Amino acid sequence: MSAGGSLKSIFYALAANAGIAIAKFIAAFMTGSGTMFAEGIHSASDCGNQLLLLWGMKKAKQPPSPDYPLGYGKEIYFWSFLVAIIIFSIGGMYSLYEGIHKLQHPPESFQDAWVAVIVLIFGIILEGGSLLGCLKQIKHLRGETPLLQWCRETRKSELIVILGEDLAAELGMMIALVFILLAQFTGNPMYDAIGSLLIIIAIFIAIKVKGLLVGQSVNPKIRAELVAALNSKESVKEILNVITLQLGEDVMIAVKARMDDANAVEVCKDINQIEAEIKTAFPQVKWIFFEPDIKK
Repeated sequence: MSAGGSLKSIFYALAANAGIAIAKFIAAFMTGSGTMFAEGIHSASDCGNQLLLLWGMKKAKQPPSPDYPLGYGKEIYFWSFLVAIIIFSIGGMYSLYEGIHKLQHPPESFQDAWVAVIVLIFGIILEGGSLLGCLKQIKHLRGETPLLQWCRETRKSELIVILGEDLAAELGMMIALVFILLAQFTGNPMYDAIGSLLIIIAIFIAIKVKGLLVGQSVNPKIRAELVAALNSKESVKEILNVITLQLGEDVMIAVKARMDDANAVEVCKDINQIEAEIKTAFPQVKWIFFEPDIKK
């Protein structure tokens, strides 16, 4: 899937979160709900996060330059990591603070709880639509690969961020809905406070994107296919080493191989042909550094 699939997922999430944030803040003002206000902060920060991802994807498309000979593809990883920090701090830590504050100082009453319930149901429907849209785009990428395995192995940081945001928002609103209903039926507003405690998904996103920032290889399945394609070439007698590096949408490959030809001119022709065939079979491969060698 091209970057267009990621763009669709980001725009779905941006539209959903903008509507949800407005509705949540209105409900928080009407009800005095700490959970609802924390959820509004979360949805508003999600809108900012999606704008940052869009900016990161735009920056990542810049062509290579003398200072950045391999291009700017990893820009998207930086902005994805920044989004993870925002989710952790604004979405997670603020919710944690709000929850602890309400547990220590529970409000005397919880007004107009049904307004909050209606807004949360509305938000669950909108966020559910965004989540389904994201999962649909991911399905094109993962094929038959289980979703959890895809999440561990994928190099699409922007989709991981959107998936994490959508899951966190959907789960958070469902928990908030349950606790608001409990607060309404039991008369104990402390239930409203407990619904603010969510933070784990931001940590997962940060850990995942950190690996891509440091310099992660391509997906193991794609690497295996690349090695198999190289081994299938008649002029390649033996693959001595293959190094891959994921650079946003682009991939760099460094190959050391024992070649069949003894003539230097023929070796160069073989290498040029191999590089052209690899780039045709794997469009994401932008750079190939092929070093012929002899087995020692």
